[in-house]
Amino acid sequence: MDDGFVRRVFEEGGRDYFQQPSTSSSSSSSSILQSLPLHVSFDYGYYLLVKSVQELREKKEGLVTVGIGGPSGSGKTSLAEKVASVIGCPVLSMENYRVGTDDGNDPDSIDFDLLVNNLQDLINGKDASTPLFDFQEKKRTFSKILYASSGVVIVDGTYALHAKLRSLLDIRVAVVGGVHFNLLSKVKHDIGDSCSLDYLIDSIFPLFRKHIEPDIHHAQVVFNSLTQWKVLGFFLSFCFTLQIRINNNFVSSFREAIYKLKCKSESAIGQSAHVFHEKETQSDNFIEMYLRPPSASEEARINDWIKVRQSGIRYYLALGDQRIVDKNFIIRPKAEFEVGRMTLGGLLALGYTVVVSYKRASQSVRIDNLSVSLETIDTLGETFMVLRGTDRKVVGAEAVRMSITGPWITKSYLELILERRGVPRLNTPPLLPSTPVSTDREKTILAPRPIRISENIVTELEDLSQPWTRSPTKSKMEPVLATWQFISSDHTPADTLITAAESSSSRNIMQLAPIPESCDLDRGLLLSVQAIQALLENKGVPVIVGIGGPSGSGKTSLAHKMANIVGCEVVSLENYYKPEQVKDFKYDDFGALDLVLLSKNIKDVKNRQKTNIPIFDLETGTRSGFKELEVSEDCGVVIFEGVYALHPQIRASLDLWIAVVGGVHSHLISRVQRDKNRVGCSMSQNEIMMAVFPMFQQYIEPHLVHAHLKIRNDFDPVLSPESSLFVLKSNKQVSYQDILRVLDPAKFCSSVQNFIDIYLRLRGITSNGPLCESDCIRVRVCEGRFAVLIREPIREGNFIIQPKVDFDISISTVAGLLNLGYQAVAYIEASAFIYQDGKLLIEVDHLQDVPSPYLQIKGLNKEAVEAAGSSLKLDGSYTTKSYLQIVLERLPDAERSSSGVHARQAAKLQELVEFVQAQGSSSASESSHSRETSPLDGIIEDLQARIKRLERWHIINTVLWTFLMSALVGYSLYQRRRQ
Repeated sequence: MDDGFVRRVFEEGGRDYFQQPSTSSSSSSSSILQSLPLHVSFDYGYYLLVKSVQELREKKEGLVTVGIGGPSGSGKTSLAEKVASVIGCPVLSMENYRVGTDDGNDPDSIDFDLLVNNLQDLINGKDASTPLFDFQEKKRTFSKILYASSGVVIVDGTYALHAKLRSLLDIRVAVVGGVHFNLLSKVKHDIGDSCSLDYLIDSIFPLFRKHIEPDIHHAQVVFNSLTQWKVLGFFLSFCFTLQIRINNNFVSSFREAIYKLKCKSESAIGQSAHVFHEKETQSDNFIEMYLRPPSASEEARINDWIKVRQSGIRYYLALGDQRIVDKNFIIRPKAEFEVGRMTLGGLLALGYTVVVSYKRASQSVRIDNLSVSLETIDTLGETFMVLRGTDRKVVGAEAVRMSITGPWITKSYLELILERRGVPRLNTPPLLPSTPVSTDREKTILAPRPIRISENIVTELEDLSQPWTRSPTKSKMEPVLATWQFISSDHTPADTLITAAESSSSRNIMQLAPIPESCDLDRGLLLSVQAIQALLENKGVPVIVGIGGPSGSGKTSLAHKMANIVGCEVVSLENYYKPEQVKDFKYDDFGALDLVLLSKNIKDVKNRQKTNIPIFDLETGTRSGFKELEVSEDCGVVIFEGVYALHPQIRASLDLWIAVVGGVHSHLISRVQRDKNRVGCSMSQNEIMMAVFPMFQQYIEPHLVHAHLKIRNDFDPVLSPESSLFVLKSNKQVSYQDILRVLDPAKFCSSVQNFIDIYLRLRGITSNGPLCESDCIRVRVCEGRFAVLIREPIREGNFIIQPKVDFDISISTVAGLLNLGYQAVAYIEASAFIYQDGKLLIEVDHLQDVPSPYLQIKGLNKEAVEAAGSSLKLDGSYTTKSYLQIVLERLPDAERSSSGVHARQAAKLQELVEFVQAQGSSSASESSHSRETSPLDGIIEDLQARIKRLERWHIINTVLWTFLMSALVGYSLYQRRRQ
């Protein structure tokens, strides 16, 4: 490959920062250009973009400019906001550069000259005056100053990768998918195979193929995914233009659901006036309309309708009535995306009709983490009070505080209108408002003539070779809301299906029909809740759910998200460990479960009797007590989750079987395979799984295939912006009284933990300089658990952004890693004193051989964490170094062992490794009859005795510190009362 071609490729469309590569890098340039373009998921694209901005910011002087483009509804704005919240940089929204009220998807409606001037000023180190567009007033209102000292600026918009802007951008990101893809699939499903994909795109997104798609093709990754960071480092030193493609499969999710309570305003009279009088009120006016497909019948199948919400000149679209009703709550996902006006016109041109339209006038106030609204629906002529929030308990508690007891309304406004006026017949005008429409209402939207480049009529879309920017349209689109069916568990033929409505008369012999296809986590969460509701409706209380899967697959997170939606109890099978069976950390052994007690508890629940659930303390390896569980009409669901929840001896007593695979289980296998490739050793994922998860294939996987619902968990909380925990770390000394002043005394609680961190690195991986955390897998031993971290967290400014959950693995998994060639290269022992109030967590860590403790402030809200740090006067003392870096920096060369840890700790590390290998080998040998048991009893007994002594010391230490903290809290309260 000649140098001229290389130069042309790197210079195309980028800023003029090209540098001649050195001769040593010539081979690398060839491998970069020959690698395939990388199409990454939304979560990984977010992680990759943050890392790219950080590295580019270090490599070059001046401002780093990022352009994020893509069609309407693809998720580009969400990506821009999430990256900006981590980097701490401003976002230039192209919507503020409108020159009129025309559709923002028209390039002629964007003031490119002003945007280019603003970018050039910022690049040249000058502050820029950027416009703000008011979508209610439909005009530019005023300007705001954007300072060049921000270091990074993001341009977000449909045409962010336009030719007029590309030469000013360092990083070009294209986002496709989201509602853009899903709407195409929905329309294709509704109108059949009579139109080609190009025809549909030109109808719904008339400007996409002509103006948008050519621009987003300029976002193209050209580095190898297996060695992306090393290649990325070369690439950034070679040319300052990085290009990324992101496929956004996200459409709607109940992971961060919105909980609503709704009643008529007369039910809350007095209380509403009091709330709205004290708080600042925000007023909004919306026009909401529902579109019926052209092939629809007279029946009101509102789940097949498309909802469009108009706010000023902005349009938001949602597919179907995606909501869950549980008791008095309406639970909605984040399922609404902004689209252009031409999209609505295109749907009307394709034969969709507006069935119902109404105007919703809203006045709302914010109360902490929820909103209270008064909403007037003109078609109904009534006003409703609505409480909204992301926490079910908080919304319910606020209703109680406001003394609002209902009656609650769980029907949507659409259902209320259809009940009162009936379903409009086909080819009839939509229901009109009962009140006169104001003169300033938006004019009737005219459907634009679709730009039909060619009428390529096809029969099967799957036979076409589509570019990456097009939808992977299915011939049969999955329904938004599935209908669970029941089958007879008696003598009825197995293929006899009974709908939910027909099964009420035979509830004792009915069971759910399994869904044969697997689904992703978001859809699985929705289907799980729907299955529970179908069982409650047709079989009655109680409903007992079992969620099984390998360690780290995400079953515990799924169980608690389901419980938050349904409002029920979650029981972990870990509480049923027999103390005498888990003394060697063999938590993945089925024989360690107390099946007699578990069977009794399930039987009591089925008989609707009170039962005592055990509580197991993993740190001491003993049962610490029992808690009472009672199933009532108000909460008639119990979820049992655990590795063996779908074992035949357990699932026979359960109503709903859910299997979850993936998560850290699959991410760990991929990480090991990547490490093996780095050292030149090829190994299949099946071989790795047999070594790292020896119990899975033989004892767990056979039970998962019988599940009613099978869920693939592709979610990676280390990468996902939805699972970020913001952390500030400092070694400045802070008094206990100062910590108390930062936290809420009404919700304050404290605890003590002792943990050991072991860092594992594959033999053959070498790093230039000191031991690197990114080359290692961290295993934390805490309270009898083994938790794994397989990817280095994001560090930005003073903040460390890390996942908010730990991922438990068994001791056999750690032993499997050691057997695959991983070496324990670092050992850190510490004790942590934890103080929290539900919003913030302050942790004081005492590291062994480090004289001063480190304080960490953790929280989901970045601003709250930063404010707490300022209150504790920690500004200027923060560090983003890991504890591994801190410990290694303190070790002189003379006291380092060959593994890079303190000489006194090397013996402890070796002892722990031998213990893990012994226990892991023992577990693996017990799982296979072909292996012989190793004679390690003497070693095991000696190590067990040492661990017991350490546990006793930890208990004494915990009691003493708890007593001391209680005394300090009592003294502090005493002093406050005196004052």
